[in-house]
Amino acid sequence: MTDFSFSIQTSEKSAAVAARAGTARAAVLTTPHGVIQTPAFVPVGTRASVKGILPELLQKIGAQVVLANTYHLYLQPGEKVVEAAGGLATFMDWKQVTRHELDNNNSPVDDVSYLPTMTDSGGFQVFSLGAAFGRTITKIAKGEELAHDQQENQRLTTYDEDVQSKHGQLAIIDDEGVTFTSHLDGSLHRFTPERSIEIQHALGADMFFAFDECTAPTEPYEYQKEAMDRTHRWAQRSLKAHRQNIDANRKQAIFGIVQGGRHENLRSESAKEIASMDFDGFGIGGSFSKEDMEGALQAAIKELPEGKPRHFLGIGEPGDILTGIAEGIDLFDCVAATRLGRHGTIYTRRGNLNLTNEKFTNDFTSLDPETIIPGTEGFTRAYVSHLLRSHELLGQVIASMHNLGFIIRLVDGAREAILHNRFAEYREGFILDYYG
Repeated sequence: MTDFSFSIQTSEKSAAVAARAGTARAAVLTTPHGVIQTPAFVPVGTRASVKGILPELLQKIGAQVVLANTYHLYLQPGEKVVEAAGGLATFMDWKQVTRHELDNNNSPVDDVSYLPTMTDSGGFQVFSLGAAFGRTITKIAKGEELAHDQQENQRLTTYDEDVQSKHGQLAIIDDEGVTFTSHLDGSLHRFTPERSIEIQHALGADMFFAFDECTAPTEPYEYQKEAMDRTHRWAQRSLKAHRQNIDANRKQAIFGIVQGGRHENLRSESAKEIASMDFDGFGIGGSFSKEDMEGALQAAIKELPEGKPRHFLGIGEPGDILTGIAEGIDLFDCVAATRLGRHGTIYTRRGNLNLTNEKFTNDFTSLDPETIIPGTEGFTRAYVSHLLRSHELLGQVIASMHNLGFIIRLVDGAREAILHNRFAEYREGFILDYYG
């Protein structure tokens, strides 16, 4: 990689702080399409679109980078279409426009620069299409979920609520890759590590992930280890496929993914193995139990090299994000903020509010008086509640924008606190206010 660098500015490592705040760090991640100040939250634009939010408004609320889904873009419109458009950022018009002084013809001159992007590998679809058929399972499970059906060995699943269809999706995992049916039309497809990398090269994101197998947190230990070992073999193949493409290797960074479920020994083993490979950065993937997440995360982090970026995949709960930052995570992505917004729930400093509740009908306060988000600051709870209960799309857009802005502001605040050596106090104050 010649167009990619990562520089740590500061981290809280003193004995007193480390006991409370781990090794939270602020860094600068330089990509071919711009600089990302970390820690940073990465909005998810599954189909090259963050649901309901124009790219220019994403910038307004502070987004620095977006992540798109390899599986979905492969199925529609196809990676070749995105490649022909000039890559993901160009295709979705994810750009920054700077207006300069008048030129010789007395006309303003616009300087357009496209912004950083990421893509996943399609590996999460191995989980959502292949590891939990017919079961409502998320990446982080609570204790009662873990106790249910732990010995079930079924390898089929429907995808989540946003992509279910009448076609009855399924996926079959083997050591070479995964065979799956499209949720769009039921047609049969196959991903291997090499094919995933080929697609991601065509999509052209600045950073992308090696092909992996994500498991459900309810899977037994034996299968977690089997999937982890398979992920390691797929990581080697993904890395080889990328390094052999000289042009892509110069313009794109590849991240390896640590697996191992909720088990600290597997997380440690996986991190050691992935760290031994020549990846440009690392993702912490897979699934956890709520109770075991911090221990599994710590076991992985300590085995990863200090000087490369770390991404916590699919984590968006505010408290979980702060836990990740405390342990030294640099990047986060999750669909939760916009999904909650579409269903009428907004984040506030004092906890979540469901604006579809009747009690907000005459609540003319701002969405969150303590967290003002550019672009949504003029709207009241009463107005957005009316829109949501009337099934007006604008209500979903406003709530989604507010939620994304809230999470981005939370992470930006953590960065500022790290730079001023007060992250522990920042985290403790937020947790006390938010969770009460």
